[in-house]
Amino acid sequence: MQNKKAIDFLVAGVQKAGTSALDHYFRSHTEISMGRRKEIHFFDNEALFKDQMAEYTQYHDFFDWSDSSSLRGECTPNYMYWEPSMHRIFQYNPKIKIIACIRNPIDRAFSSWSMEKNRNNEPLSFIEALSNEPERYRSKLPKQNRNHSYADRGFYSEQIRRIWRYFPIEQTLFIKYDDLLNNRTDVLHHISQFLNIKEFPHTEFINVNPTQYKSAISKKDKEHLLKTFQYDIKQVELMLGWDCSSWLK
Repeated sequence: MQNKKAIDFLVAGVQKAGTSALDHYFRSHTEISMGRRKEIHFFDNEALFKDQMAEYTQYHDFFDWSDSSSLRGECTPNYMYWEPSMHRIFQYNPKIKIIACIRNPIDRAFSSWSMEKNRNNEPLSFIEALSNEPERYRSKLPKQNRNHSYADRGFYSEQIRRIWRYFPIEQTLFIKYDDLLNNRTDVLHHISQFLNIKEFPHTEFINVNPTQYKSAISKKDKEHLLKTFQYDIKQVELMLGWDCSSWLK
């Protein structure tokens, strides 16, 4: 049953794909009230769902409910990747709208590895981390690997299917990261139409949490990942009607 008090939309993905910029844009809009912090991590928190159904009061405490006319949303890019999240979100509010910004999975994987490297949370080189990812994944079973899932997070087609398994296509909006970088006005216009709000006041790109790259991805590593992702990229093209040829170069 849908809650009388419920969040209207979620930015559910993906990690390292401009979600901090989207969160910034939403916070600048007078018709939107975002959660008190970015990445509340409610629907991917296993401890909260150990009894299957979480207590939503704790979640709602992150939001201001004083203005009944505001749309309320939050941004946790792990929701799209975390397998139980969409079912939990559907149980919470089947009418919620889902937004996801998707990035070239090769660039996303390297950016994610660089982030963990900068946090001193990754002792391995990029190619070593990719080679060890299956074993790291198995070590976390039956859960997913939250921090060292560089390649696994890039298989978008199954994640999109999981969203559509619970939510109608018209309740979802997928944004290409390249468009957020290069065609911000159009992207924000589409978001305003999707949420049925007035246009956004700012269109300049805000790089809120830039990743500091200590090295560049090698040609060999890029070719390895291209072989890894090429089939899934083709699936994403078909599902979303996108041209992802630049991802395949």
